[in-house]
Parts: sequence; C-alpha cells; structure tokens
Amino acid sequence: MGYRFLGATVSLALLAGGPAAAQSTEITIWSWNVAASALKSTLEGFNKKYPDIKVTVQDLGNDQVFDKALAACAAGGDGLPDIVTIENFEAELFWNRFPDCFTDLTALGYTPEMQALFPEFKRTELEVDGAAYSMPWDSGPVTVFYRRDFYEKAGVDPATIKTWDDFLAAGKKVMEANPGTVMAQADFNGDSEWFRMLANEQGCGYFSTDGQSITINKPACVATLDKIKQMKDAGIITAAIWDEKIQANTAGRTASQVFGAWYEGTIRSGSPDLAGKWGVYPMPSLTADGPHAANLGGSSLAISEVSENKEAAFKFVEYALTSNEGQVTMLKSFGLVPSLLSAIDDPFVKEKQPYWGDQAVWTDILSTLPKIKPARGTAFQADADGVYKAVQAKYFANGYPDAKTALDDAAKQIETATGLPIAE
Repeated sequence: MGYRFLGATVSLALLAGGPAAAQSTEITIWSWNVAASALKSTLEGFNKKYPDIKVTVQDLGNDQVFDKALAACAAGGDGLPDIVTIENFEAELFWNRFPDCFTDLTALGYTPEMQALFPEFKRTELEVDGAAYSMPWDSGPVTVFYRRDFYEKAGVDPATIKTWDDFLAAGKKVMEANPGTVMAQADFNGDSEWFRMLANEQGCGYFSTDGQSITINKPACVATLDKIKQMKDAGIITAAIWDEKIQANTAGRTASQVFGAWYEGTIRSGSPDLAGKWGVYPMPSLTADGPHAANLGGSSLAISEVSENKEAAFKFVEYALTSNEGQVTMLKSFGLVPSLLSAIDDPFVKEKQPYWGDQAVWTDILSTLPKIKPARGTAFQADADGVYKAVQAKYFANGYPDAKTALDDAAKQIETATGLPIAE
C-alpha cells in the first residue's frame, strides 16, 4: 500500500480480572481503504487466540483521518481513537509537534527483542530517544515490475540490468522493439517518488539520518537527480499520474513500473487479463555493486495516550504486526508487504505466483528489506518535499544549469523554511 493509510476501528474486549468473567471493551483504530480491509482479514486469527476480545474495524478515509488525528493531538488527544495508523513518511510530524499524544509502546511490552523483529529503516522514524511511538506495519521495498513479453521481444534480459545506465540502454531497445511503449513512467509534475526512491538507495535524502541537518544537496542526491533527468531527457521515462499509469499498464503502453512493492496488487487487480506477462526484478543502482534496495511508502500503528484500553490495544497490534500469521494474512489477502523480517520464511512468501509468470515474487522482494537504508522525515518532511517538487519541475524545464545548482537552491529554501542548517 503506498503513501498514507489511516482509519479503522477495532473494539477489543479484555478478560477482566478473574477467569470466570470477561468485560467487553470497545477499541477504535483509524485506518482506510485497503489498510482497513487488511486489518479485518486478521480478525479470524486474532479471535482464535483471544476469543473474548471483540474487534470492530471501521474505514474512515485517508486525508480526513490524517487531519483529524492532527487536530485531536492539538486538542490534547481529545477525540482520538485507541489506535491510529500513521504513515512513516509523516510520522515524525506527530512526535515532534505532539510528543505526549501517543503512548511509548516500550511501556506496554514492546521489548528490544520485539523491536529487533523489524528492519532498522522502518523503526528510524518511529522511535525517539529510546521511546517507540509506533510499531512498523507494512513497507514498500522498491522493485521493477516489467512486461516479460516486451523485454523478450527486444532481446533484453532483466538480469543484465544492474545500473540505471543499463536501464536507459535497455529502455531504448525495448521502445524500439515495441512501438508506442515507454520504458517507464513517473509523476514528474506532482510527486517526488523517483527522487526519493533512488536517493534512498544511495543513502541520501532531504535530511541527515540524525534529523539535524539538510542533506538534499549532497553528492549522492545530486547524482540521483542528474541520472533521473538523463533518463527523462532520453525519453525512456515519461510523465504520468497515478490513473494514467494504471491505464498504461492495461493498454500495454508501458514496459515497466518502478514502485514500492505494494504496487503489485495494483497491477494484478488493475490488469487481470495480463496474467503471466508481468515479472519483477531488483531496482538498478548508480553502480553495479550498489545495494539495489530502497523503500517507498509504508505505515505503522500507534496507540493514543488517551486510550483507556492500552493493554488490549497492544494485544491486537502485537498479533497483527509481530506474527507471521498476522502479517502474511494481510499480504495474502490485500498485498500489504510485511515489515516483519521473519515473514520471508513463511511458506506463502516462498510460493510461485501464477500472475507473475510463476515467479516467487515475494521472496525476491522481501529479501531486499535488510539492505534498505534508513531515512529521516523529521517534522519538516512536507516542507522539504514541497520545495523539492518545485525545484524538480524547474530543473526539468532547464531552469538550472545542472543538478548541483538545483539542489543547492533546494537546500537553501529548506533552510529558510525549517531553520535547520545545511550539512557541511
């Protein structure tokens, strides 16, 4: 699942004190759309383990829930549910602005051993000075989804695509062999997705990993932006918004999509008649020996400080997120990619997937989780992203002489907006 989810309501009933009596307690989770449906899919397994805990999931809608959560935190938590789904991308905004809004999960049993079940990159934005305000849910390990038939017609073996230069050269061949098809698409006009994916792979981002300085103009970020413009100028990547990408997938107008792995469900459900024609391969890197791993999207579950049922809420969060059963149920049912490292050993993950040409795509995708480098959003993620998108548009229109000048300008603008220093 990409970008933000929020909103679902979970009512849990906890065993009250003695074995003879149980007291029902309603617990609410805010989540949305596929995320809410995924939570529902875990309830059967959860109730087998906790038969006296009742769970109700309510789908509320994404932007509305994000706004409501911020407003509730600003009001001292008034109106917050017991559990809120928070996207990693926006998490630090909550902890920085409202440090008392959500519970430190370590006080409820989120032990160091439990924390170690997840990769570092998922935890970086959720933990502050030893406190853990949210538990990792799904992730978005980046992969290349590709049309097997288009690549084969061009004589391109995806196993030979190690660098973005390889990707560019392969794109020219694929497009020549398949007239009317582009190698890949990107929302160049409204999103920063490609920059964030490629920069994360290189260990660079808007901010330093300690969140104390601006690093968008560091050499790795400059090389990233330069490479994206090279591919755009070569015509192998064209601009397209979300719906246009889905239409291009179905119509056979694109040979690849580079996205977080949650996009698997978008292709499979959006283009069901193309079963067997799609496959996946690792994202290229700037150099052949690069990590070939990055993350885009993903969320977490946080328990509000005002909740009167924290222990019950934690039982649900623990089951849904720290057990293979909970995480793989959501993967199997709705394509939510686990953050739980042990999920790679699950039998379903190892299965060949018919839609993907009998490729064991989940094994290939989840194997990249330990290689993904942490990135910080800080409380200023939205500010920095807005600055970058404007600079990207100007640079692609040749408004800067080179990528370094463009990102130096972005760094200065972010410095003005946030008060953070530009890293030396």
